[in-house]
Amino acid sequence: MSIVVKAVSGLALLACVALPTHGADEGQTPVIDMQEMLDASTLDVQVIKDWHTVDGPVATRQKIINISVGHVWAGQDYRIPVRMVVPADIKAQGFHLTGGHELRDFQRDMRVKGVDQVLIEGGVGLVHTMVQTLNQSDQAKLGKQMNDRFIKTLNPRYSIQYWGWPATLMRTITAAYAETEHFEKGKIAMSGGSKNGATPSAVLILDPRTTAVHATVSPIWDSPLRLCDETAWEELAAFNQRYVDGITEYAGKGGPERLLRHPFLGGTFGPIYNRQALAAGHSWSDLQRIAGIMADNVFVTRNLKQLKARDVDMYFHPGTHDFVNFDIAWGGKHHPQIPIYLQCNAGHGQKPHPAGEKNQANKSAFLIGHFFDDAPGMLDAPAVAHQRVGNRIEVTVSFLTGQSTESGRIWWTYDRGIDGSAAYLRDKFPDDQWADMKWDETKKVWTAEIDLEEGVSHIDFFSNHRKTIIYKSVVYPTYISCPYTRVQLESLGARLSAVFR
Repeated sequence: MSIVVKAVSGLALLACVALPTHGADEGQTPVIDMQEMLDASTLDVQVIKDWHTVDGPVATRQKIINISVGHVWAGQDYRIPVRMVVPADIKAQGFHLTGGHELRDFQRDMRVKGVDQVLIEGGVGLVHTMVQTLNQSDQAKLGKQMNDRFIKTLNPRYSIQYWGWPATLMRTITAAYAETEHFEKGKIAMSGGSKNGATPSAVLILDPRTTAVHATVSPIWDSPLRLCDETAWEELAAFNQRYVDGITEYAGKGGPERLLRHPFLGGTFGPIYNRQALAAGHSWSDLQRIAGIMADNVFVTRNLKQLKARDVDMYFHPGTHDFVNFDIAWGGKHHPQIPIYLQCNAGHGQKPHPAGEKNQANKSAFLIGHFFDDAPGMLDAPAVAHQRVGNRIEVTVSFLTGQSTESGRIWWTYDRGIDGSAAYLRDKFPDDQWADMKWDETKKVWTAEIDLEEGVSHIDFFSNHRKTIIYKSVVYPTYISCPYTRVQLESLGARLSAVFR
């Protein structure tokens, strides 16, 4: 289930990213300088709680520190907390790195449970830090100053999402490996959702010490909206306006016009900064330039050859209705090989489909399979094919030879809004538009037939498939999706008219 990326060249992994010349007020400062990231002598470690034993279901040794990530500009340090957890009696070999923690989490010891306990018992460490907005780490003033400088200059060094958060994880790795009496170098898997899915994906590209990412509701691919393609943005604006004009009932505050000002839909790698940058005097070409510079550094799909050569593992949970990962139709068409699980109608703040899976344990199985050679492997991304026969669509999903699946379930919807639109988020897969697929034993494929509604312009569909993994007597139901598929339709009425014309 390994899939991987190419950073431009082997040297590019340790190189810097050139900045756009427009407006950079401090010259060609690199975005991520790997020599800076690897330099343990500049961590300026402040020990909050030194190594100590913590009892529990499994005993561990733990340490909490605060480190310098680096200077955002001359004289302005950026610091974050780090917790390290290792087995009580041996060094940890590699670790699971997460950033979805809050300041209060670093004020108390951690009791390991669930998959964390499995990792510790297997000799794998745990490392925690904070990949959060700076107001959550008592650095709100710095956060505002960084954003103001970024909008003024479009210098990625001032961006928390382009520099601050990736540098946080890289410096945390350096801090952990500096504890040579407690860590041996090994695999480093990262996981998280939203900003804590996006940041590990970028770090996987840039830092060759990392080996895996499991990311939820976070960007994956470089669709035209993300690259600030002006034509795509014009199409989105026009579509959104038509959609909003057609809304007759709206219960939210501010009226349906509020849907035109979503802070994320269309953003390159997080919140939209286009409007602020244009208001500050930048042009669309400036926005395209910074998006182009960052694309190779944040989107795994720009790096698949390099990642494959490194044999990294990746698994994504985009959500079908998420405002951060708002382009799954584009991704399904252009990158069908990416292993994803689509929970129907899921995303930030969304209520999943009633027929959706309620027992999936993908992340736990993914981490166990990555770190332990004796664990069963997960499914690879399947292939999907379809053909129209009369007033129905016939769908076929096939897996690699030798891969065994236990179930197939398909969801579909008609005339869904374009990627990144208000309609994309608001219009859900209907409760009754799903079906269990049939297994064709002769062809070794999952099949389904969908009756088409008359007069619709396109249909979207995807399927999910289960493989149960058992490791040390614990059951982990895992699921993978076929590529999200959009099929343009000629209405049945138009087809019949053409036949009798």
